[in-house]
Amino acid sequence: MLQFIRAWFATHIPRSERGQDLAEYGMLIGLVALVVVGAVIILGTNLTTVFTAIAGQVGPWAP
Repeated sequence: MLQFIRAWFATHIPRSERGQDLAEYGMLIGLVALVVVGAVIILGTNLTTVFTAIAGQVGPWAP
């Protein structure tokens, strides 16, 4: 898989822009990670409450 990714980058990204694009992808991945962490922190307790309520209602039917 790693060889496929390297081959794809080698054929689709010109040499002069290769480092710049990789840095941009890295920044984008970092931004997405921050958004996910922020959403989990903000919604964490609410999600726990929702899943606990669902588990409480499904519990009697579970084997």
